[in-house]
Amino acid sequence: MNVFIIHAHPEEKSFSTTLKNIAVEYFNEQGNEVVVSDLYAMKFNPVGGSNDFEELSNKEFFKYQLEQVNAFNNNLFTHEVKQEMEKFLKADLVILNFPLWWFSVPAILKGWVDRIFAMGFAYGAGKGVYDSGAFKNKKAFCCLTTGGPEAAYGSNGKNGNLETILYHINHGMLYFVGMQTLPPFVGFSPARKTDEERNEVIEKYKLYLKNIGNHQPIF
Repeated sequence: MNVFIIHAHPEEKSFSTTLKNIAVEYFNEQGNEVVVSDLYAMKFNPVGGSNDFEELSNKEFFKYQLEQVNAFNNNLFTHEVKQEMEKFLKADLVILNFPLWWFSVPAILKGWVDRIFAMGFAYGAGKGVYDSGAFKNKKAFCCLTTGGPEAAYGSNGKNGNLETILYHINHGMLYFVGMQTLPPFVGFSPARKTDEERNEVIEKYKLYLKNIGNHQPIF
């Protein structure tokens, strides 16, 4: 199995990075091929625009999606974009690894989705979406950490239901392009946990990864 982890945390000693490292170690031990895009370490540019293309089809009026289709059809994406697309195409399992910031992914990860899930490549221009999406043979899930405790994300929690919070990611990004979206793994409030409690989360993640083939898509 080919595993592609898109990691979005600026601190290499963070618990989010620890979870990324756990996944890398686990899948390598199982004989899988693991590729990581560490977006902060790469200094990945999250801003999509004309910088994504070697040349434009319309220099008078820029329309991002149409230029994406043109670039896909004519091999005009820049090296940075093509490199990430190639990693993604090779993957059987895709993991978005990130801290929950403002009820969403960090901007650098959202920018990765903007630029890499390009029209023509990931959807549109004859490609379907959702169940008929181009990447229906891939599996994906979010591995995230939160600032708030688990109780804050329950049905009566002050932050609201986590399933609802993650809907635009699970449904609008992963499932939209056809991927089988697995339940997220959540490390709640690691900064407020003891070392022993954080180790318990790590063991739970290892068990989650061990059972990756048994998780059912959430949509």
